[in-house]
Amino acid sequence: MKSVLIVEDDLNIAEMERDYLQLNGYKVDIVMDGEAGLQKALTGVYDILIVDLMLPQKDGFTIIKEVRRKLEIPIIVLSARSEDIDKIRGLDYGADDYLTKPFSPAELMARIKSHLNRYERLTGRNSALEIINYRGLEINTAAHKVYVNGKEVQLTAKEYELLLFFASNPNLVFSKEHLFDKLWSAEYYGDLATVAVHIQKIRKKIEKDPANPEYIETLWGTGYRFNS
Repeated sequence: MKSVLIVEDDLNIAEMERDYLQLNGYKVDIVMDGEAGLQKALTGVYDILIVDLMLPQKDGFTIIKEVRRKLEIPIIVLSARSEDIDKIRGLDYGADDYLTKPFSPAELMARIKSHLNRYERLTGRNSALEIINYRGLEINTAAHKVYVNGKEVQLTAKEYELLLFFASNPNLVFSKEHLFDKLWSAEYYGDLATVAVHIQKIRKKIEKDPANPEYIETLWGTGYRFNS
């Protein structure tokens, strides 16, 4: 049984999420303030985190940032804040998805299933060992780990998926639209800006000089290319 942690200060919304998830076979815990939510999330016993942004004690952005430093579990933001700047900030801090209130419980359920399935695939469970190596960049697809010059770098599930897609398709050009449709559209209804945000985050972690990237190159007006 998969475990879900909901950090939400509106009890009615939290209970609605819980009831719907329990009907679908999930174990659910609810925490109503940010500080307690962060401590509970960091126990590492949960498979996915659903977090609001406006919380007492500690806001959702801080929770996302702190959890992402230690864990790679999927994180879904569920918030009444619908401005693009909040979505971009949440994704930049490490969230995998962003859903605005009011929301459809069925849509939330679909996104949770999609992220959990993808996370299980990307962690390399039941897969054969495979190492992808390009000039000091090493991707261990079985262990779901990435190394730069022998030093491990921490990527979110979505960052890892995007980097793996690029590395598996070297020297090919992909538009933002293609990348969004390939990696996001099944469970995410945002805009193309999320593609650029994730690429910027990956560059900060794997490139010597993110402003002059060696691996993921921008072809202005066309898209992106991974240089082998």
